[in-house]
Amino acid sequence: MTSLVTARHVSKRFGSVRAVDDVSFEIEKGKIVGLIGPNGAGKTTLLKAVLGLTDCEGELSVLGLDPFRQRKELMQNICFIADVAVLPRWIRVNQLLDFVGRTHPNFSRARADKLLAETKVRPRAKVRELSKGMVTQLHLAIIMSIDAKLLVLDEPTLGLDIIFRKEFYANLLNDYFDEERTILVTTHQVEEIERLLTDVMFINDGRILLDATMDSLSERYVQLLASGEKAAAARKLGPIAENELFGKSVLLFEGRGRDELTPFGELHTPSVADLFVAKVKGARA
Repeated sequence: MTSLVTARHVSKRFGSVRAVDDVSFEIEKGKIVGLIGPNGAGKTTLLKAVLGLTDCEGELSVLGLDPFRQRKELMQNICFIADVAVLPRWIRVNQLLDFVGRTHPNFSRARADKLLAETKVRPRAKVRELSKGMVTQLHLAIIMSIDAKLLVLDEPTLGLDIIFRKEFYANLLNDYFDEERTILVTTHQVEEIERLLTDVMFINDGRILLDATMDSLSERYVQLLASGEKAAAARKLGPIAENELFGKSVLLFEGRGRDELTPFGELHTPSVADLFVAKVKGARA
């Protein structure tokens, strides 16, 4: 496998605050990686470092380049969608496409026109006349028409209704993603994207709590639903988290075999959201 992003002991300080605190990870080509964290966890700061928008301590390589010092070269093979559209509101759609075509060497105007023809976005409409969902469709059409190796999405569907959100990710998978491209996405709507992910990273207080493939989660983590004496006995095995559901105990275990836990009750693979909550609460405790 080829690493598109490599971080070694990366940190970023703002005064006395460490927004990113000694993180190390790799992102391989052809992966869809979810970067999950609460507000203020360091997600956006880490993304800015990857995009070359801020410097950092440690070693950070993106597509073999130093993102902060070689940002011009990096931007030829990387695309970015933020939670707040940064498209100028006064410009018309066809003018925007003309501008991108003149400034980005890997942009296909024909592909952008084809993608937008499948939406309600009119070529002569001004950006300010478009709904938030239509602006996102326009932004996505531009991104999907650029032959880039890495796509970074920071809360890309924030504020969109469920139809637009589902269409966004469906279009991304069906018309953009392939084994030569890599996607790094942050979102608070974990349940909507966990089936799309190949890998997941949890970040809290600037530190990586989990860096794993989605396939490995079912092997490492087990959720047990138990009650009464069986719950009490299972509790002695050291769950990393516990809560109540319909009068039963839900215990989350790490590194315990399913055969070991089967006698105590009903077993499940925890959702990414449940696992994230457990990891963050454990770190804070």
